[in-house]
Amino acid sequence: MIKLIASDIDGTLVTDGSHEVNPELYDMILKLRAKGIQFAAASGRQWASIESIFDPIKEKVFYLSDNGAYVGCHGRNLFTNPIDRQTVMDMIQDVRNMEGLEVMISGPDTVYLETEDQEFIDWLVNGYKFRVKQVEDLTRVDSEFIKISVYRKTDVEAHTRALREKYADRLKITIAGDMWMDCMRPGINKGQAVKLLQESLGIKPEETMAFGDQLNDIEMLKQAYYSFAVGNAREEVKAAARFQADTNVNDGVLKILKLLL
Repeated sequence: MIKLIASDIDGTLVTDGSHEVNPELYDMILKLRAKGIQFAAASGRQWASIESIFDPIKEKVFYLSDNGAYVGCHGRNLFTNPIDRQTVMDMIQDVRNMEGLEVMISGPDTVYLETEDQEFIDWLVNGYKFRVKQVEDLTRVDSEFIKISVYRKTDVEAHTRALREKYADRLKITIAGDMWMDCMRPGINKGQAVKLLQESLGIKPEETMAFGDQLNDIEMLKQAYYSFAVGNAREEVKAAARFQADTNVNDGVLKILKLLL
């Protein structure tokens, strides 16, 4: 019997950067919960962004945000995994010296940027619904950090190879779509967050269903027997999953949940 469903958001439930899910999903999650099945939204997004998406049922959903660096639910932070501060400072300096890249550092509740690109900030605030603070110098922010994000408008994977090589032994680095490279503490990923939730709730991998589309979803898919790649997923993700759902724009996840119900 399925007891836990974990799903990525961008590229899986919605198009990248969108904030609109099919309203039917809310009703479906409530019906599944009535049968004892928990739902967790697993994303590179900040928890506040996840909560905004699931606002009508925000008290009924677990948040596995910042690619697993934050595990919580409405009004409650269950686990956070901070990064070594010196590593964060070093990454900030390196990205500053690279053309076309923006760096964003995430505390448990706020993301910090020193960019002067107001359009970019407005997109994060109004599109992703992030809690953002613009600062003059990221290295002077007094906070613990759970994620470093490097942004490029397109093809971030090709333009961050040097960074991935340099920090491979200091950070867990993953590509989240065409625009984002996310960095967490070593060992932190969505799969680890799902495992933590499974252990807390007494749920086995064979009682878990998961959905994803990008490289940062692979560890999560491996933590669930019923692993689904949506139809628009990268080939590496399809290879890692046992099953395939329809595309995100065709409500692939919702279709599978209806069958499950």
